[in-house]
Amino acid sequence: MRIGLIGTGRIGTFHAKALAGHAEVGGLLVTDVDRERAAAVARAIGATAAPTVDEVFAWGVDAVVITSATSAHAELIRRAARAGLPAFCEKPIAPDLEGTLRALRVVAEEGTPLQIGFMRRFDAGYGAARAAVREGRLGRLHTVRAVTSDAAPPPAAYLPVSGGLYRDCLVHDFDMVRWVTGREVTEVYATGADAGPRMFRDAGDVDTAAALLTLDDGTLATATATRCNGAGYDVRMELAGERDTIAVGLDDRTPITSTEPKGPPPATDPWPGFLERFAPAYRAELDAFVRYVQGDRGNPCDGHEALAALRVAEACEVSRREHRPVRLEEIPGAEAGGP
Repeated sequence: MRIGLIGTGRIGTFHAKALAGHAEVGGLLVTDVDRERAAAVARAIGATAAPTVDEVFAWGVDAVVITSATSAHAELIRRAARAGLPAFCEKPIAPDLEGTLRALRVVAEEGTPLQIGFMRRFDAGYGAARAAVREGRLGRLHTVRAVTSDAAPPPAAYLPVSGGLYRDCLVHDFDMVRWVTGREVTEVYATGADAGPRMFRDAGDVDTAAALLTLDDGTLATATATRCNGAGYDVRMELAGERDTIAVGLDDRTPITSTEPKGPPPATDPWPGFLERFAPAYRAELDAFVRYVQGDRGNPCDGHEALAALRVAEACEVSRREHRPVRLEEIPGAEAGGP
């Protein structure tokens, strides 16, 4: 299989290395708006650097992997669909709901495969939690708590193009709430704080956020996030049922210090960031894409799954701005495949 990878930033470089070492990938083209960076990545992994995106499509590939800047995702998805090529794209499909829906319409019209990169679906801990819930080991699920905390804020220039904390960060938690529980979110109530670095206020964003989600079976879920967690990168989920309570992301690298006399010791090597924490999951999702393109498995996360998580994020943004509960039915897009 010959794959074209578009975008050689941090995550693009990671994916390029994974694809270059994949037994089923016989050729890899990489490109980036920064041609020197793409050339350096190609030299390091034995791939071919293409001068521009045009060459990736013109030189003949069997599929494309989109790891470019968020603003370019939707157009590249549409271009791949019109070229009849299967595409893997890091989330989000687009920075806004309208752009997401336009891209999905083209994909539907062309009938081409599209997998979106929600890597937590390939994490062992989240997978085990999903199995426990689906098999009824917790009994009736009543409470879910999801946490995502970045060790340090992103660059200031990233904030205006990120889509905001709900769309950029908490959207992973919204996807996990749906994927693990098998339920849909029906209502949200969200708030946020911009008391941290000034760059968040300048970008109209928040550095810390919280959301209360009501699921369609009455389960309550909370999702919190911050960009300013100096202890380390902290991603967890707790699920409580009438029979048992389980936790995802609780290990010897979780950046938490217990105040109990007999509590566990603090992590000596806390997770520094998302790439380290989810490296195996990132590799697994690319392997899943290769096998999906080959017809060996189904699509683990199509565009409609991504849309469903985005609609929850959109509802949270409305709730934060208007200081009120928001029903998911108020958010456009359900007719395109969301709940």
